[in-house]
Amino acid sequence: MDAAKARLAPLRAAMADFAETPVKRALGAAFAPDAALRLCHPIGTLTGPDALWQHAYAPLFRAMPDLERRDFILIAGQDGDGANWIGAAGHYMGTLMAPFLGIPPTGHLAHMRYHEFFRIDAGRIVEMQAIWDIPELMMQARAWPMAPSLGREGLIPGPATQDGLAVSGDGSAALQTVMDMLTALTRHPSQGGPEVMEIPRYWHPRFNWYGPAGIGTARGLAGFRNWHQIPFLAAMPDRGQDRSGTHGHFFAEGAYAAVTGWPNMRQTLTGGGWLGLPPTGKPITLRSLDFWRIEAGLIRENWVLVDLLDAFAQTGVDVMARLGEFNKARNLAPVDLRQQI
Repeated sequence: MDAAKARLAPLRAAMADFAETPVKRALGAAFAPDAALRLCHPIGTLTGPDALWQHAYAPLFRAMPDLERRDFILIAGQDGDGANWIGAAGHYMGTLMAPFLGIPPTGHLAHMRYHEFFRIDAGRIVEMQAIWDIPELMMQARAWPMAPSLGREGLIPGPATQDGLAVSGDGSAALQTVMDMLTALTRHPSQGGPEVMEIPRYWHPRFNWYGPAGIGTARGLAGFRNWHQIPFLAAMPDRGQDRSGTHGHFFAEGAYAAVTGWPNMRQTLTGGGWLGLPPTGKPITLRSLDFWRIEAGLIRENWVLVDLLDAFAQTGVDVMARLGEFNKARNLAPVDLRQQI
């Protein structure tokens, strides 16, 4: 696992103090030339490190000239297919000085959480699955054009144990806890009421569920049920029943487990209310990239990113177009904070 993480170390170091030349060099060294890059909407699917720079990092760097990468979780492991993965969670941070994807500049410190997963083969990254929490950046610019979150919004913390960058050891127990928990979750509502999920068996009484911007963070069972699970299941009660066209890559290290999938969930939007979306009666797929931290056999923290912009797009809602309409009267010019004497 340490050898796999070491392959990512030069890229992480270059991005800690972002500059074009070292970052482009590190991308070229870390990624295979034909690496398959699956990024969240609206960035989309790319091929190779040059495209990753041109269509993802260069626009972000132009918007945040003092850009830096801050990882708070880094784990490695092998999935059920025998593939080697690295999972990283953290924040891109910097001063939002120019527009990014039509998001107005603020002139203030901004943060955007990321969950990035890298499949390693022959010492290089051959596949990337990544979600950047773009709605989080919209909210900081007061430009989120959709329904407000039910949960709490804010800068998502790293692990309470502060060990997310020093993870090691056998993760089989952590992975088994997560797999058993997910099996139990899918029993409701098709097999009974909320009790069939056996949440107290798997979740710590004071767990934190760090959801994506647009859903928000929830604390404990009451928060999880009210601010995420009830509206989610009311809208899509067949959650977990149809796995066609989906695949999740689960792996674990130490007390941490993770999953990535593109997509890894499929259900039918038969009820209303979730994200303010109407019941279309049509299937929807979700890309959910998650990390869990296990403490004393229970899930204490769960970091979740869902590609919500892609979910909106599948229902015919173009959030990026609405962002443009929402901000057409705002100044999108770069901010100049040079001190005037």
